[in-house]
Amino acid sequence: MHAGPESTRQVPADPQKMLKLTKGNTAQLNVVTFASYMTGSSQRLKYHATGLFSPLILDYLSDAPSVRPFFQLPPSRSGFEQAIQQRKNFPVNRKALVTHLQQQYETVAEVDAVSRNINLLLEEHTFTVTTAHQPNLFTGPLYFVYKILHTIHLAEWLRKEFPGNSFIPVYYMGNEDADFEELSHCTIQGMRYQWKTDQSGAFGRMVIDKEITRLLQAMSGQLLVQPHGKEIIDALTRSFREKNTIQQATFELVHFLFARFGLVVLIPDSKELKQLMIPAFEQELIHRSSSAAVQQTISELEQHYKVQTGGRDINLFYLDEDVRERIEAVGDAYAVANTTIRFTKEELLQELRTHPERFSPNVILRGLYQETILPNLAFTGGGGELAYWLELKNVFSTFGVPFPVLLLRNSFLLLNGRQEQQARDIGFAVADFFDSTEALLNRYVKQNSKQALSLEEQRQTLSALYATTGKQATGVDPTLTAHVQALYKQADKRLQELEKKLLRAEKRKFTEQAAQITRIKEELFPNGSFQERKESVIGFYAQYGSGLLDLLASESLTVEQEFTVLTLHQSN
Repeated sequence: MHAGPESTRQVPADPQKMLKLTKGNTAQLNVVTFASYMTGSSQRLKYHATGLFSPLILDYLSDAPSVRPFFQLPPSRSGFEQAIQQRKNFPVNRKALVTHLQQQYETVAEVDAVSRNINLLLEEHTFTVTTAHQPNLFTGPLYFVYKILHTIHLAEWLRKEFPGNSFIPVYYMGNEDADFEELSHCTIQGMRYQWKTDQSGAFGRMVIDKEITRLLQAMSGQLLVQPHGKEIIDALTRSFREKNTIQQATFELVHFLFARFGLVVLIPDSKELKQLMIPAFEQELIHRSSSAAVQQTISELEQHYKVQTGGRDINLFYLDEDVRERIEAVGDAYAVANTTIRFTKEELLQELRTHPERFSPNVILRGLYQETILPNLAFTGGGGELAYWLELKNVFSTFGVPFPVLLLRNSFLLLNGRQEQQARDIGFAVADFFDSTEALLNRYVKQNSKQALSLEEQRQTLSALYATTGKQATGVDPTLTAHVQALYKQADKRLQELEKKLLRAEKRKFTEQAAQITRIKEELFPNGSFQERKESVIGFYAQYGSGLLDLLASESLTVEQEFTVLTLHQSN
């Protein structure tokens, strides 16, 4: 693998000292001196070089003809220009949105950058760019932070590209998700913290209890020895206090981390906002509109790609207290799965009109809700999320809602100077560690062994020998051709097996180097998984402080769509 050119950043660790960045082709910083700062060296990789993304996403990034029918506007400046014009013709209820946000933000300390952005949403020339994620315990995996920072940086880029308009970064909280197993844990520097509770229903509505307090106490013992451990532990303790809800705690923590960037957090679990969805929800309940639209798309997608989800006949849940279960049609009536709750058609529609907050969209309709209540231009998400969205263009068309520009969120691999130096000491670049441990070890042994381990020359000689023999045999009897080819394949297979045995025998002499390669690989790809899907930002924050977020923000791309390997350093 070949990385792109390196660049270096210097970013203040003090969140109150905002560093103004200039991003041109070289993305250099203005020269600013602080008593405490961190630096980072970065390398860019093309996504296809990482081996981490599906053919569907790689084809989307390369604008392959097979993907074009499944999205509307490209992730480019021209795509955003069209999106702005499209959104101008689709008004949203800005007053309801801003009123909801103002009430939501009454519970946290006011930050001018956020308040200004909320007020800007009342203006017709203001648009949003959005990312969405569930309220994972203590923020969950690293990519939670990456997608938010990508959205923040995208809004900054749009302001420069389209002056005269305003662009607001929004984190849309998927607080109604009920997948407890996915959301209830967090891994910090290899230590897994798992919440155990008897609560059920929407994860965001769950209440923080003594078990979470116990987890925070255990976490304190791990992190308080770090330079910025007290700062992040105090923030977690303030947010995840007993009797607070998970969604409120996550809101407060995200506000602590990103308010200075002007990020607006939207908790959409709201009666006032869901009232705006009553016509669409009625259409879904009566006509099953999204199901037919999705099935049409799936039949086309399946000709080229593995399909992410098929949706359901009715893509709505019933949400009330500790219940979030599917709404299912039973003849002319309706039932809430796994409960005794039943409705006639008239009763269900009346329930919707009276209590729209009790209706929760699943993955097929969640984006439609988001795009209905926000003046949104773009959605930033991971590969799995974009795979869902690429099934939904027909759904949006069916309901008459503009389909947003889709951007693959930024991805980072974070490492420290020690890890980078260790990789260099054994002859590898960090980017090489995207290969398997076995491939790395084989490569190392072949490059450093004093023994001749390759039998490629012998295989070429064998091939030439059997080619000559084949011609001779064919001249005598054409039916012998297949027999000679079979003999050649058998002989070549034996040479390949011998070559592998030679390599295995030689690898035993490199046990120390094998241990080094394995250790580095495990640190960068814990349990064989990508770092951003396992590790939390909490441990990195404890070590590097808020300067880490500034550095990640400065290294975040907009529409370039590349993978970043970032080496972190800190000076005091």
